[in-house]
Amino acid sequence: MEDPEPIVEENEHRDLDYEQARLAYSIIQSLLEHTRVVSDLIALMAQTLDEDATKALTQTPVWTAYLDSRRAMERTRVDIEKFADVLKSLDEQG
Repeated sequence: MEDPEPIVEENEHRDLDYEQARLAYSIIQSLLEHTRVVSDLIALMAQTLDEDATKALTQTPVWTAYLDSRRAMERTRVDIEKFADVLKSLDEQG
């Protein structure tokens, strides 16, 4: 049986100061930008392939994993927006 999660006030920002939050946000933004650039490059490279090569590529487990990862990154955007809101509230409090 799992222990119930502790109840945490929604406005409570435990152990997160503004500078740590800014650093984390900066790191996350850099990783997202890199992911976007890599995705654009992959799309461009895929456009240069002939039809047979494209079909062969898109039927591989690697391509499936790439698409799954892209979908996960899109879902992560919501979490990043929430984190940005927390960061903004820390800035306003400080």
